[in-house]
Amino acid sequence: MINERIELTILRNLFYTEAFVRKVLPFLKPDYFSNRIEKLLFEEIERFVDKYKNPPTKETILIELGQRKDINDTEIKSLKELLNIITQDSEKPDLQWLFDNTEKFCKDRAVHNAVLDGIKILDKKDTKRTPEAIPSILADALAVSFDNHIGHDYIEDSESRFDWYHTKEKRYQFDLSYMNRITKGGVPPKTLNIALAGTGVGKSLFMCHCASHFLSQGQNVLYITLEMAEERIAERIDANLLDVSMDDLHVMPKDLYENKITKLRNKTAGKLIIKEYPTASAHAGHFRALFNELALKKSFKPDVVFIDYLNICSSSRFKGGNISSYFFVKAIAEELRGLAVEFNVPVFSATQTTRTGFVSTDIGLEDTSESFGLPATADFMFALISSEELEALGQMKVKQLKNRYNDPSINRAFIIGVDRAKMKLYDVQTSGQNIVDSGQTKEDVVKSSYDKFSDFKI
Repeated sequence: MINERIELTILRNLFYTEAFVRKVLPFLKPDYFSNRIEKLLFEEIERFVDKYKNPPTKETILIELGQRKDINDTEIKSLKELLNIITQDSEKPDLQWLFDNTEKFCKDRAVHNAVLDGIKILDKKDTKRTPEAIPSILADALAVSFDNHIGHDYIEDSESRFDWYHTKEKRYQFDLSYMNRITKGGVPPKTLNIALAGTGVGKSLFMCHCASHFLSQGQNVLYITLEMAEERIAERIDANLLDVSMDDLHVMPKDLYENKITKLRNKTAGKLIIKEYPTASAHAGHFRALFNELALKKSFKPDVVFIDYLNICSSSRFKGGNISSYFFVKAIAEELRGLAVEFNVPVFSATQTTRTGFVSTDIGLEDTSESFGLPATADFMFALISSEELEALGQMKVKQLKNRYNDPSINRAFIIGVDRAKMKLYDVQTSGQNIVDSGQTKEDVVKSSYDKFSDFKI
């Protein structure tokens, strides 16, 4: 059988091919070998390499096996016969072929074992785990792959680093020109992006507008709400995408509404899922389970995630009451950022200002409520600021607070337009936004890159 041949080939090369041992041994498991004799031999090889950091020889393995008390004489005889077979002279296969086929073997066996574990759980033969654990077991099995990356060698990896400098990173662009400008073309995946604003200023409005935009661009969007009902969020996104006020939504004829939805469906390949959790009851663990459930039940993998909003989430590591708000909110932020990294998505969320920040027209990081650990964790943080004057003009001020994507001193603050009836944001062309805050003009900012290196001598 093919699997038996592959198993023998794997065992043979664990004796003779050191490069193979170094790469694949961390990913091989005894459970991948269905034959008990082959499993015993692998366990002994694994134990030897772990202790002596070198591949074994036939003689050393025979001695080690002879000292074991859990192997009977019949098994010792079978082990000797197996050793004789795999240590005979034979042509060494191509190393890359060996890596590829060993990885396939590991994946196949991992999935096979996961299915058997799932059956045991369903048959109640495994009393330690519940059926809810099955998606996670299968996901872990499907994720099996060889990855021998153990760090970046500064000198040896300089060429790949240079290539990385000139590789265009995937970005999720806004439809607001200044937001794209300050983020160098949008936010990348594996990031936590936070809007800071007072009550009623527009945290949810900003997230609903961005969710609508990303959906219209064909992205899959997951919107998790812990503050408003699913229907309330959908109502705001309806107003934005259908270009009608929220009041008009409630008097719109059904055939007109369905016609607009049909046009929207034909315009985008993306999906939007809105999921509601009770306030302060859900944490990153619940969101991770939701990701896996959506993948299994709807074949839905989000490209962008919105969580409305961070302070009313729970922590998977700490319970409230016996811990200060600083550590509690910081833990939530760390867990959400970890979720962004795990699922390779940008996560957007929001936080409240303090009481003084609520009445301030120039919010700073110090106005973050509950925990200063939140801005320490976020990749990008900006304030949404409103005043009576701005409200009268249908505008809102955006101020950069922290920015890992670009220099936050350039375009420190700018104005965007707000249509609250339709839950929309839009660009505002004002003369004050033609000059960057640091005093640089646009011409200074776009100065030729080559001029910067004109004095360099190589």
